[in-house]
Amino acid sequence: MMQSKSILGLLLSLAAGSTASNLSTNIKNVVILVMENRSLDNLLGGQKTAGIENPINNGPFCNPYSLSAPSQGSACTAASDYNSVLNDPDHAVYGNNLEFYGTFTPNNAAIANGTLVATQKGFVQEQLRLYSGTVNRTVLATQVMNYYTEAQVPVLTALVKNFVTFNHWHSDVPGPTNPNRAALTSGTSYGHGSNDAAFGSYGLPQRSIFQQLTETGHSWLNYVDPKGGTGPDAGFYNWTKTSGNTGLIKPLANFYTDAAAGTLPELSYLNPSCCGVGTNSMHPSGRISDGEALIKKVYESLRSSPQWNHTLFILTFDESGGFHDHVPPPLAPAPDSKTYTVSTPDAKSYTLPFNRLGGRIPTLLISRYVAKAKVEQKGTNTSGATVSYSASSILRTLGLLWGFAPFNPRVSAAPSFDGLILATARTDAPVTLPASTPFRA
Repeated sequence: MMQSKSILGLLLSLAAGSTASNLSTNIKNVVILVMENRSLDNLLGGQKTAGIENPINNGPFCNPYSLSAPSQGSACTAASDYNSVLNDPDHAVYGNNLEFYGTFTPNNAAIANGTLVATQKGFVQEQLRLYSGTVNRTVLATQVMNYYTEAQVPVLTALVKNFVTFNHWHSDVPGPTNPNRAALTSGTSYGHGSNDAAFGSYGLPQRSIFQQLTETGHSWLNYVDPKGGTGPDAGFYNWTKTSGNTGLIKPLANFYTDAAAGTLPELSYLNPSCCGVGTNSMHPSGRISDGEALIKKVYESLRSSPQWNHTLFILTFDESGGFHDHVPPPLAPAPDSKTYTVSTPDAKSYTLPFNRLGGRIPTLLISRYVAKAKVEQKGTNTSGATVSYSASSILRTLGLLWGFAPFNPRVSAAPSFDGLILATARTDAPVTLPASTPFRA
């Protein structure tokens, strides 16, 4: 048995070395755009590409109006969703608990030992709990259960048909925006489970990708939409301020001029705007079509840039936003010993140990060096386990690209995606993407 494990480890090491070579040889610039609050079943639910597990390919999926009174009926996934969802679904830690497990306070030990598995049946009930006093229940159910057709999201449809889409990519934290953005950029939310004041005041002490790159001689810029609402994610960290690197946070307009000039840094990290109509992050209260316009502009700026030949564009989302997804979140190692405790709407207390992932979210790899119309399933980590991808997979892969060790156990156990980088460049990437137009109000 020990000999078999040693051989397996050697084979994995050799394989990783080969694919990491493609990564380091062919990718010189990484661009990360982190959008807001959408599940895979919601945003990519109408994509017909084989291998994407979603409502149009595998559904419909249904949720009862009431978990305790199923005779009241249910709502099922259906095509054609709202351009802007004004009743923002619950994506707090306890909201995710109710949506996934049917209770605000699931038994953590039972989840950890596998005897309690998420059913993904509480999305409609939680939406009704929040808004049924003022909004029709059918409308509320539609808001969290419906999905977008390929025609409604033509930019994303074109990207799915031309690049790599992940079928099993989850947020790192079963909770809201800023803890997940911290996990993406540092591998941990450092015990934060809500969008508290620390995120807006350089309040997090852990090591981030921004610090790591600066201290090892690599370049980065955090480009931020001036309308605000997300990030700047580099502004979460003590180090960014104390080291005097706040000047590396730039307006988003600079990204487009830098791309045109061929002067993008090794890492470009983009914060869109949020929230409400007129912002572009795809946050539910903003228009999907405006988010598509942003993605199109970023892609086309990269496609026409002198740096396109060696650029990897990662398009992802911070978390699933309280929208239905039928795939249960898996377990994952806790990044550290921190926990988060919150009072729940039923007057109880719940403590999150950060030992599992959040909802499934759309994530795509876009480059000359990735396959066309490929749907990636789960990945293999350094222990040889087949596991879901998550935001920590970005840090794991960037570590292979730029030669740094995983920040913590969560990142160490995450699968990298260096194996998706091809040895030979494609020449058929579209120069432009379709225009997105406003649809159902």
